[in-house]
Amino acid sequence: MKKLVLETTAPFQGLPELVAYDEGLFEKEGLTVEWADREQGVEKKVESGVTSPKGVNPFSSHGKLFEQGKADMYNACEWGNYCRVSETSAGSRQLGRRAIVAYSALVVAPDSSVYTPQQLANIPIGVPFYFGTHYIALHMLEGFLPREMIKLCRAPNGSRYRLDALMSGELQATTLTEPHLTLAEKKGCRTICSAFFHGTEVASDRVDAETYAAFNRAVREAVRRINANKRGYLHYFIDYYKKKDPEIAALTIDDLREGRIVVCDPAPIPLDEMQRTYDWLKSWGMLEETASPLQLVNMDVQQHAHVAAE
Repeated sequence: MKKLVLETTAPFQGLPELVAYDEGLFEKEGLTVEWADREQGVEKKVESGVTSPKGVNPFSSHGKLFEQGKADMYNACEWGNYCRVSETSAGSRQLGRRAIVAYSALVVAPDSSVYTPQQLANIPIGVPFYFGTHYIALHMLEGFLPREMIKLCRAPNGSRYRLDALMSGELQATTLTEPHLTLAEKKGCRTICSAFFHGTEVASDRVDAETYAAFNRAVREAVRRINANKRGYLHYFIDYYKKKDPEIAALTIDDLREGRIVVCDPAPIPLDEMQRTYDWLKSWGMLEETASPLQLVNMDVQQHAHVAAE
């Protein structure tokens, strides 16, 4: 059995991996998976004076343990992983897209005077820089506002903390994922706009094509099981948090929407999308030292691993 140490992953970004672990699918592929808690010691506060990712550590949570040599792989949003890999000191590369397509929404408090995206002009939106809920805010608002009117400030990763800051008035708007989006709606918060986004798996050269193919075979079987009975797996979105969060523990699966849970087979990053993502990040002042998106992906492992997983 080959051991893989993965950084911990919440259901909204790693449901198939959690199912594969719980149902013994990794073991069937000859892999022993262990989890390393990436959230230990991560500060959870709003920093309204930090309005750009410039100077922010991209490894504050995702990739932190990997960079320290304490994990073999992690998954996070595709945009953030381009930036992390560009700054790695541990030789990380993306290997392909993860199986879950994450859902996020931009929300305001119940008493907000904002009802449409256009009304968020020049209003600071709390986001965790280098996380999917940072980049998706930019993507969504670009359809409604000139870039110079899109204002962000740094908020903690973890939707629970941003929801608390929203409800206390510390933030005027923020992006949330499940199940905290459902909880926000139950509290009367308004969804202003929403979208799905991809993530990728990141690994070092310790994860070869054969190992990643075995990992993907297990995940593909988890995807099949989830799609065959999506309602049967909604409890993950409650169970993951319920010991520490009584409000999430009080939710039921009837509160959650199956349509917000989308999983598909892990796959290579299409070259045309890779280039567009790279160009878009460059346009926002990121990846300034990276000459090509191909530098950020282990193309050999990506190609061979996904073929072998078929």
